[in-house]
Amino acid sequence: MNHPHPDLPFPPKLKPKTLRIIALGGLGEVGRNMTVFEYESKLLIVDCGVLFPHESTPGIDLILPDFSYLKERMKDIEGIFLTHGHEDHIGALPYLLRERSDIKLIGSRLTLAFVTEKLKERRITSPTLLVKEKQKLKVGPFDLEFFAVNHSIPDALAVAIKTGAGTVLHTGDFKMDKVPLDGRTTDLEGFAALGKAGVDLFMVDSTNADIPGFTIAEKEIAPVLDQVIKQTSKRVVVASFASHVHRVQQVIDVAEKNNRKVAYVGRSMVRNMQMAEELGFLRVPDDLIIEKDDIDDYGDKVVLICTGSQGEPLSALSRIANGDHQIRIGKGDTVIMASSLIPGNEKSVYRVINELTRFGAKVVHKSNALVHVSGHASAGELLHCYEIVKPKNVMPIHGEWRHMRANADLAIESGLKERQTVIVENGMAVDLAEGHADISGVVPCGYIYVDGQTVGEITENSLKDRLILGEEGFISVIVVIDAQSGKIVAGPDIHARGFTEDPNLFNEVKGDIETALTRAVKGGINGTHQLSQVVRRTIGSWVGEEHRRKPMIVPVVLEV
Repeated sequence: MNHPHPDLPFPPKLKPKTLRIIALGGLGEVGRNMTVFEYESKLLIVDCGVLFPHESTPGIDLILPDFSYLKERMKDIEGIFLTHGHEDHIGALPYLLRERSDIKLIGSRLTLAFVTEKLKERRITSPTLLVKEKQKLKVGPFDLEFFAVNHSIPDALAVAIKTGAGTVLHTGDFKMDKVPLDGRTTDLEGFAALGKAGVDLFMVDSTNADIPGFTIAEKEIAPVLDQVIKQTSKRVVVASFASHVHRVQQVIDVAEKNNRKVAYVGRSMVRNMQMAEELGFLRVPDDLIIEKDDIDDYGDKVVLICTGSQGEPLSALSRIANGDHQIRIGKGDTVIMASSLIPGNEKSVYRVINELTRFGAKVVHKSNALVHVSGHASAGELLHCYEIVKPKNVMPIHGEWRHMRANADLAIESGLKERQTVIVENGMAVDLAEGHADISGVVPCGYIYVDGQTVGEITENSLKDRLILGEEGFISVIVVIDAQSGKIVAGPDIHARGFTEDPNLFNEVKGDIETALTRAVKGGINGTHQLSQVVRRTIGSWVGEEHRRKPMIVPVVLEV
């Protein structure tokens, strides 16, 4: 799908002392975060993430940013800075690095550990550069400065990007928890110092911009987890993101307190937690962790930590809910969904909750208990940031349109003018120069779908066909005609799937098809393609009028 702004031209050649910013994903959606910065013909990329499929993308495994704008400019990329280790910020790297594997990857210790392991699975080796908060780094024409930010994963960083066009502060995902589990708070002093020096463009996380007040502190969850686990006589299953180290730490602490062993379930969960422990980001008491295959040896005194908090079809929790996993859920067990609902995943998540409940489990989730808090700043925190940074311009990022609009409104409330807030969608170019940020054009930017081993081969039309097949069914019509006379010599044979089980249903329309074909031939219409369209229109009209349905119709006209 191309950009919905056909009136905007392709961006012109970049003027001197101008920084161009183009998001290839992450705007108008929660996921697929990727932004390209261009200065003096060189490119810096911030993040390269995936979007997970939802109800409208049946059969799709992942959705990637559109790299087509970069295809002819791969040699101009100076580096990729990764704000943190969540999949919606790093998950698309293997697909971009297929084009050029020697791009320098810049990030914190935990972020690069997650990335390196991900690339190893794909047999990709790329150079990495470890950075940390308060550090400065020159990458081509870009001067970078990094700031600690608090998020739902350790070791997250914001970045200031300085060029001759001015200074941009990109927050990445962040919140302002004053008492974080790891003691690492968002560097507001650094933000303020940068603001005092002058921030020309503030690119701000929008995910919770429409939620008033301040995001609840992570530490508030521990007592609730403790109470839920203490009251459970049987097994406890906790579903979380495989990168949510803070939440896993809380579950481990509470499990130890309640004399329960812990087992990781799911390959990504096992891998990530082992790495987090090795790097010192996860503190695990001796002999607390057991292997998944040994859980039966400990009866009900176990806590299982697994993937699947978003209802992902192949995740451990979804398979448990479907009854096709070695772990079985029964009456008296408790399942804790320790994450927020990503927009678009609601149906999948509630399907899993319903299935688990049907097995007799008690399901605890954010709607009925404080078992998760967001990793994103709410309106009160964002307003505080605007007050200390005092940016000349604001560009909301990371969020659906409603989130970005709410974020822009907060910036205006803090004193900025409407013209100083730039709300754009993926593909739109923003040029920063002389203290002004203006839209200069748009590049082709759609969705790239990963379906099994294929990347980019599935189109919007393919997905439309899949949805029609799933919702409306399929009808095929085969007719054989005489090549000389045009008379029907066999058929019409009509077959349907997902539409009706009654083989006699189509008897009444067969005569309509024969009449329409005879009339078409007499009118001078010939050729199998044209006659196929006659068949399609005839049966399509009948199905629409008689059954109020729009199935996929595949007509086949053969000549003999």
